[in-house]
Amino acid sequence: RPLLNKPGAMNFQENDTITAIRSMVRDFAAQEMEQHILDWDERQHFPRELFSKMGELGLMGMLVPEQYGGTGLGYPEYVAAIEELAAVCGSIGLSMAAHNSLCTNHILTFGSEDQKQRYLPKLAGGEHVGAWGLTEAGTGSDAMRMRCTAVRDGDDWILNGTKNWITHGISGEVVVVLVRTGEPLDSRGISAFVVERGTPGFRGGKKENKLGMRSSETAELIFEDCRISSANMLGQEGDGFIQAMKILDGGRISIAALSLGIGRGAYDAARKYALQREQFGQPIAHFQGIGFKLADMAVDLEASRGLIAKACHAKANGGDVTRFGAMAKYMASEACVRIATDAVQVFGGYGYTKDFPVEKFYRDSKLCTIGEGTSEIQKLVISRGLVKNGPHSADS
Repeated sequence: RPLLNKPGAMNFQENDTITAIRSMVRDFAAQEMEQHILDWDERQHFPRELFSKMGELGLMGMLVPEQYGGTGLGYPEYVAAIEELAAVCGSIGLSMAAHNSLCTNHILTFGSEDQKQRYLPKLAGGEHVGAWGLTEAGTGSDAMRMRCTAVRDGDDWILNGTKNWITHGISGEVVVVLVRTGEPLDSRGISAFVVERGTPGFRGGKKENKLGMRSSETAELIFEDCRISSANMLGQEGDGFIQAMKILDGGRISIAALSLGIGRGAYDAARKYALQREQFGQPIAHFQGIGFKLADMAVDLEASRGLIAKACHAKANGGDVTRFGAMAKYMASEACVRIATDAVQVFGGYGYTKDFPVEKFYRDSKLCTIGEGTSEIQKLVISRGLVKNGPHSADS
């Protein structure tokens, strides 16, 4: 039988729910975002109030079950929403992804019932924005050498150290932080804690002045003798690194969707311009040099969309999320940079100005190949899986 007729096989036809979500998010972006994005970008303004409105629409708790105040949807619906936001502004898509798939999903996946009841409703409703802290100044991909520590003191833990490149590091009301509770290089020596903004000894630090994604806040987390209860530990002591790797598997699907949205936004702008801009008596889209660029963009988008669908399928059906999440993230992020670069070229000199949106898509695109695991790390994950497990069948 054809593959798409097999039980549990992938279905590339979007359902009515996804179609409705796309329509809702497009309307929201048009009404609440489009007129502000250049101003937010110039000022590096994080529009916190926008995320409260997104919470009212259910976008801040898409993966959270209804019993905890979420919408209880799956990854196909979730990535569609990210794509639509990112097609207008990558920064907003990035912040939504970090809130949902990292902080909120970590608590949902590994938190106790009390922790879920305590934190998820406000996160899902947009009353709180979440942050997730793994990276440090000297430990990006090399997370096992982290220096931020937690030392037990009776029924409490004392946190000391810093985290860098943290989305919502200043504004996030709830932070999931990974810290060392054992020896360096010990995969069982890292634990995860929830820390609330306002806890003595915890504060945001330097805000990064970035090339792109400028209205998604990126800053330090600073812990100075920060005392928190053992009740704030997520899961068991020593489980943090294993938890983080599982969370990043899903997070990479989010960044793939973010990349797809940015790439689609750049492609749409380039195609529209190429059909309107005339040179030598005809639209430049009719010239092979431009038409081939548009063709390459379209192929990249469809290939990215297919791998994202594969990763979502694996997520929903117990497949190899590690491999397909890495593949989707690697493909889509690299494609995003190619598309944005070619989009600027299609616009020519105008693409180098802020009068048109492609220069922002161009600047935003590069982070997608870096955040939540660089492209080099994705290739490492993929290649190790190939060596260890061998190739998967087409319907895995």
